[in-house]
Amino acid sequence: MNRIEAINDFVIKFANVNGSGSASANELFSKAVMRMGVPVSPRNIFPSNIQGMPTWYEARVCEKGYHGRRGGVDMMVAMNPQTWDADIAEIEPGGYLFYDSTRPIPESRFRKDVHVIGMPLTEISNAAYTDPRQRQLFKNIIYVGALSVLLDVDADVFEKLFAEQYKGKERLLASNIQALHLGRNFVQEHLPYPLGIRVRRSDMVGDQIFTDGNSAAALGCIYGGATVAAWYPITPSSSVPEAFQKYCDKYRVDPVTGQHYYAIVQAEDELASIGMVVGAGWNGARAFTATSGPGVSLMTEFIGLAYFAEIPVTIINVQRGGPSTGMPTRTQQSDLLSCAYASHGDTKHVLLFPQDPHECFEHSAAALDLADRLQTPIFVMTDLDIGMNQRLCKPFSWDGARDYDRGKVMTAEELEAGKDFGRYKDVDGDGIPWRTLPGTHPTKGSFFTRGTTRNPYAQYSERGPDYIYNMERLLRKFRTAADLVPQPVLREATQPTPYGVIYFGSTTPAMREALDVLEADGQHLDALRLRAFPFPDSVSEFIATHEKVFVVEQNRDAQMRSMLVNELHFDPARLVPVLHYDGTPITARFIVQAIRDNIQPASANASAPARQKETA
Repeated sequence: MNRIEAINDFVIKFANVNGSGSASANELFSKAVMRMGVPVSPRNIFPSNIQGMPTWYEARVCEKGYHGRRGGVDMMVAMNPQTWDADIAEIEPGGYLFYDSTRPIPESRFRKDVHVIGMPLTEISNAAYTDPRQRQLFKNIIYVGALSVLLDVDADVFEKLFAEQYKGKERLLASNIQALHLGRNFVQEHLPYPLGIRVRRSDMVGDQIFTDGNSAAALGCIYGGATVAAWYPITPSSSVPEAFQKYCDKYRVDPVTGQHYYAIVQAEDELASIGMVVGAGWNGARAFTATSGPGVSLMTEFIGLAYFAEIPVTIINVQRGGPSTGMPTRTQQSDLLSCAYASHGDTKHVLLFPQDPHECFEHSAAALDLADRLQTPIFVMTDLDIGMNQRLCKPFSWDGARDYDRGKVMTAEELEAGKDFGRYKDVDGDGIPWRTLPGTHPTKGSFFTRGTTRNPYAQYSERGPDYIYNMERLLRKFRTAADLVPQPVLREATQPTPYGVIYFGSTTPAMREALDVLEADGQHLDALRLRAFPFPDSVSEFIATHEKVFVVEQNRDAQMRSMLVNELHFDPARLVPVLHYDGTPITARFIVQAIRDNIQPASANASAPARQKETA
């Protein structure tokens, strides 16, 4: 039987039971590979139930630096009998199965084209430990120790990680190192090693950092000047305000007086949280909330108020599977339409699409500037894959001389000098009016903030011309936003091609690899990564110069494609949807196959959508 042979280029997947303490052990494995100088991209696939349900941890080890899911598994660490058959089915022919052989498993439950490595993990753990919880926790470390030998990862890397984690807790340090070597010793004495897949020291990590998008977004809000956060807990966004609290405790507290220069409120529901943020934004504070799809649904009336009353608000939407409760712990890009046109009536909102934690940091800070500049709600559209999974990315950077863009705020001096102030009057031709902050002047510059129609001077009016003036000005402001938001990133093919592909957000890592694979196979595509809505003119130009443009997204209804058709008025037949929506992150293999199927001249229906064809 052939076996997979690869150095620094494989996928390993851990199948565990939720609540077994495996997450920290699996993360330890990924960090050790990274310390060996090899890029690794892990993804935790966990259930919404608290304990007892299946959970998976998939780590892509790739010296080339591809961070997206590849598709397929080269080695399965099968620790959950409930999911055994499905887990075994994922292994590539010639791959490896590592399992706990304490209890015998019938030969019929194995695959003949997979190399099997059995190790009596439970027996080893029970012999070394008496406490039931310790037996379970250290069994996880024992299998990590075994993998370190099988995959040729240096033991000292793990020991250094333990030393950092348990500094000052020598008893815990010693017990973890003991468990690690229990696994290593067994393999060295009883099993052939290393396997065909293994890790070799390299220097491809460089200065990249290892972090998650939610923490990065929270830090971006700190640097972007946010001082107010109001939120209601919801998976997968809760760690954004939790991280913001941690950073505020570090950066927003006067070290001498202990004065807190921030306000964080866990509200009673999503309606209250967005209401607080709207109030803070009206008062001049930089404020944000973090939520997911169901929270956005509840917030829409306040979002409409902020849009029509023109109040700065930042909303970080960490998307998950829907509708309704949907799949709370799975990823999708399925809130595009609900956010772009949130609230009743004619509304259009600015959306930002970060691709990784680095852009979560940058876009969250930029959103606070844009909210002030445009006096409107700004959505940062991340998702569970970016938000809750740790990823290697460029280090964050910040220009200490950067000034916050507060937009058009009229000062007391300007009012005193007699400058005309019409709160909803367009005086610069960009659709953005001037505003004043509460208390700016004792007698001038005040206005009534209302969600009803008004004239340019904020006086109540139901006159048709006043309403039309205001609605057209808001549309003009939205067009202005197209030049202010992060611009698309173009990747040109190495030769002229009639084909293009549009993608955004968390599809990016898999898309990069897919483009390389297609190009190596002689199928060339120009690629445009969207970073924001409204779409700049360059998006129209890109579509117009290609006969066929694939739109890759992670939802059922081709929501981004719908927005492109709706906003740019292209023939829908020119835009071919590539749709992945089973809740797992899209893979490079899926994208490659979908595009190949549609490019083939013999295709029966070239404009038919490429829909979900794989499960994780």
